[in-house]
Amino acid sequence: MKGWWVVFLLSIAFASGCTAVAVTGAGVGINYTITNVAYKTFNYPIRDVEKATRKALKRMDIKFIAESDTEEGRRIKAATAQLDIIIDLERITSRATKIKVDAKKGPILKDKATAAEIIHQVERALEG
Repeated sequence: MKGWWVVFLLSIAFASGCTAVAVTGAGVGINYTITNVAYKTFNYPIRDVEKATRKALKRMDIKFIAESDTEEGRRIKAATAQLDIIIDLERITSRATKIKVDAKKGPILKDKATAAEIIHQVERALEG
């Protein structure tokens, strides 16, 4: 029973879908939740991040599906032939916005590389 504490810690980590893991990816300071949703906070208003997100999707030839309001801000749904993509924009302050990208291939598999690249392209659009 030497490894019981590992099982205990893992069960705590997976008990909450909101638990974040401090992992960076693609060299752009992108973090991931325990469920492999990529996220990053930008020092731009939500309206600017929303426009940059649309520009990034177009640049990557990702099909825009729909957009809606959420309690926290905005949700954009997009897709490729293999992926369903949900992008949440959360208003942190009037000048700061968190973007979360969930790129799913089927009900279980995630595409962290594509999620990270979407965030990278949003960053490029904001800085351009």
